[in-house]
Amino acid sequence: MVSKILIADDNLQNCELLDAYLSDEDYDVAMAHDGQETLDKVSEFQPDLILLDIMMPKLSGYEVCQQIKQNDSTKDVLVLVVTALNEAGDIEKGVEAGCDDFLSKPVTRLELKTRVRSLLRVRHLTNERDRLLAYLAQVDPQYQDHQDAEG
Repeated sequence: MVSKILIADDNLQNCELLDAYLSDEDYDVAMAHDGQETLDKVSEFQPDLILLDIMMPKLSGYEVCQQIKQNDSTKDVLVLVVTALNEAGDIEKGVEAGCDDFLSKPVTRLELKTRVRSLLRVRHLTNERDRLLAYLAQVDPQYQDHQDAEG
């Protein structure tokens, strides 16, 4: 299964650099250049991971992240904030918005690839767990009753 990554940055050069850093991996990559376009692309592209800049036109990365995480259909999309902002307050604001991880610009190829790979591994483990739980519930209805009683 090929992972989908959405690169969201209003600076075209930044988008192209991140795309180039990931080009030797087997990812399906799309790009967005403002906050509203990012939300639109999330709906149509359904990424596994978003590389999200904070300082964008129309909607900030904070607003985009918050909307993604508050929507039941997109809340599991992972958000890696890639930003030049690196003050403690900026990171705190990102965490409050629901981001999953941070990278400060300038980003190195190794750091980006390592973070992306780690986040996607977590995403796919979660998906595998959910598929396994759904399968177990279909095969053994008592399993679902047991899960409902616990949770």
